Amino acid sequence: MDSYHFSSFFLCMITGFLVLIPPYFSTTLASAAAATPQHASEPGAIETGSKNYSKVCDAARFEALGLRKDDFAYCDSSLPYPARVKDLVGRMTLAEKILQLGDRAQGVGRIGLPKYGWWSEALHGIAVTGHATYFGDVVPAATSFPNVILAAASFNESLWKKIGQAVSTEGRAMYNLGHTGLNFWSPNVNVVRDPRWGRVLETPGEDPFVVGRYAVNFVRGMQDVEGTENVQDLDSRPLKVSTCCKHYAAYDLDNWFGVSRLHFDARVTEQDMVETFVRPFEMCVKEGDASSIMCSYNRVNGVPACADAKLLSQTLRNDWQLHGYIVSDCDSVEVMHERLKWLGDTAEDAVGQAMKAGNYCIVGLDLDCGLGNLNYYENYTLSAVAQGKVRESDIDNALKNLYMVLMRAGFFDNIEAYENLGLNDICTKEHIHLAADAARQAIVLLKNNLTLPLDPKKHKDVVLVGPHAKATKAMIGNYEGIPCRYVSPLDSIAKDVRVDYHEGCDVHCRSSRSIRPAVEAAKKAEATIIVAGLGLEVEREELDRNDLLLPGFQTELINRVAEASAGPVVLVIMAGGCVDVSFAQNNPKIGAILWAGYPGQEGGQAIADVIFGRHNPGGRLPLTWYKNEYVDALPMTSMQLRPNDQLGYPGRTYKFFNGTSLYPFGHGMSYTQFSYSRKNDSGIFLPIKVDNHHLCKLPSDKANATVDSHCPSISVDALGCKEEMSFEVDVTNVGKVDGDDVVLVYSKPPKGVADAPLKQLVAFQRVYVESGKTSSVKFSLNACKALNLVEKTAYVVLHSGEHAIVVGDGDSAVSFPVEIELQL
Repeated sequence: MDSYHFSSFFLCMITGFLVLIPPYFSTTLASAAAATPQHASEPGAIETGSKNYSKVCDAARFEALGLRKDDFAYCDSSLPYPARVKDLVGRMTLAEKILQLGDRAQGVGRIGLPKYGWWSEALHGIAVTGHATYFGDVVPAATSFPNVILAAASFNESLWKKIGQAVSTEGRAMYNLGHTGLNFWSPNVNVVRDPRWGRVLETPGEDPFVVGRYAVNFVRGMQDVEGTENVQDLDSRPLKVSTCCKHYAAYDLDNWFGVSRLHFDARVTEQDMVETFVRPFEMCVKEGDASSIMCSYNRVNGVPACADAKLLSQTLRNDWQLHGYIVSDCDSVEVMHERLKWLGDTAEDAVGQAMKAGNYCIVGLDLDCGLGNLNYYENYTLSAVAQGKVRESDIDNALKNLYMVLMRAGFFDNIEAYENLGLNDICTKEHIHLAADAARQAIVLLKNNLTLPLDPKKHKDVVLVGPHAKATKAMIGNYEGIPCRYVSPLDSIAKDVRVDYHEGCDVHCRSSRSIRPAVEAAKKAEATIIVAGLGLEVEREELDRNDLLLPGFQTELINRVAEASAGPVVLVIMAGGCVDVSFAQNNPKIGAILWAGYPGQEGGQAIADVIFGRHNPGGRLPLTWYKNEYVDALPMTSMQLRPNDQLGYPGRTYKFFNGTSLYPFGHGMSYTQFSYSRKNDSGIFLPIKVDNHHLCKLPSDKANATVDSHCPSISVDALGCKEEMSFEVDVTNVGKVDGDDVVLVYSKPPKGVADAPLKQLVAFQRVYVESGKTSSVKFSLNACKALNLVEKTAYVVLHSGEHAIVVGDGDSAVSFPVEIELQL
């Protein structure tokens, strides 16, 4: 989505203002606002006449329209939301209804319904992308947190939720000031299948469980209203703001050697769909109560995702019970008609296919987002009804889904707890501190030969080199807002040591001519810090990568500067996707390597804190870092995750990759060392009673056999699945530095189960342990959730036999068996 170019253009228009923003904003934002023009006579979310109002159902607002609020049942707060929405939709003519189906809803003045902009973004802070959000007059900035791929590396669920809470507070404050809507089309929960994908930086990585847990926590942080988190009637549960999990489904290719997301047909097995591609969306809906889902541009097995009845009505609405609306990735309906020419349909056919991607009781696509002035729903639905291709009841159902969400979010009544949020709640010191802490927690130490942390008393003169050494805008990645401030690596490192700065080259690094001054400076310095990597010039929406290498002459820059350096050399990589830095890993002159992702507005401070030892790094890689040869082994268009021996394709992600990586999933070092142990070294035995042998399933590779007295496996849907596995792991800090450790828990299948993952992550916790101390970490896992496998037939099954639980990676890992006995 949705439009990278839209956000880039807007940034260019206001960058001059942006660089003048002072460092701290709790007071300076107010003064900046006072010096700039107001959007209307006074702040407020809903502009009516010459005034702004905080809610639709304001008696004074209706009076200004020449109406009486009490005449409209949709404003009667004593009625349940469904009754109010039914009244609202029932008052509209067919033509009026259709004008509410686009992301810039036109409103109906004669019944008091205002215009509404549905499209805002908040991937890692309130973004400039979208028709409903803007900065520059009353609100000059908002807190910019690390991009998602780096935040995910913290493996800290409470942190993810806190980020969501902070972003939604700023979003709600901006809404009160009339600068954004209540619907934010975030997060991006597509699994990273291929390292070349340009949007890796937007996602939580390659593991569907991690992606799902990130989604649940971020969505809960954004949406939950304190005190109502456990309200069982989801149609009445209020929303702080509304979120949207996207892009559904099997979308992870943008533009690779001419293969475009607008035309790509993702040929996916049902096994991979259930196991990987839709799992985060299921968690987002069922555990996070996401109030919106965005369907993607691509086709899935021949059918456009936004017209796929199985994906939309059957799965989202029936199986998962989505309480919310479905929106198209922008212009997806137009793409179906104009680009794909799917089924040779007319524009009216395309509207009907999308809206009726379900049955006549449950609508498919509710809302059509359009980038330009042509919105297919608004322009072609009336004629589609006239031609008998859409029922008016389909439109009614779509509008009910949309306005139920706005009811829950307080568009009509406001929510008292948030009525007074305003400028002083944006760019607060607490949010700025959280942004810095998030980056610190997430930075990953990839290599360290006793080089880090640097002692600024011993290394007082440092040469700082590289295209990102002075990074500002590059640190915030895409789907970016206007940050409260920028703290570059140069800004922060210069507070600790004397810095001699040399760029060396820009990100593209098309020439080696400017490398020499950096080399000469390195000869004289007591330490060298190189900040290199990728940028939106190389990876972003609509721009996939062709290889995993650093661009241009960056590798030469790093090697020459390292070779000339008189003191220790630290390499910092700023990138979303993985980068093959084998040359640096194998170069003894380069003593340490850090991965800093795109660390947000406070990124420079976080990097300096790690380099100089004020923070002990504890981040872990949320995706495998492959060597560059990986991309030569298979095309990006191959969707299969398991190895394809016939074609010689390796597996994808740590679950199926059968080769050697540069850094594995979960890799991350520390300035200290941790050891694991279990208080109880014995395994776990779980007998599970199966009431009916007909429920037992044979492995799919033995489909023609029959079940005897032994039950080899059973669909988890047929079990109560109440069996729990509880265990404790002692984490001991055996080093000399206090620090955080991420405890990763994997399950491994019984031997002999065909086509199973090598291992799969089932739990994780981040724990702080002081030097010389031990912390006990408790886990309680549902057997069906932790040990299930997805068969080729797409059944999710629990196998009999000896599974294994593995805690940690490498030599420090501990494991124990879990015996599952399915008893007939």
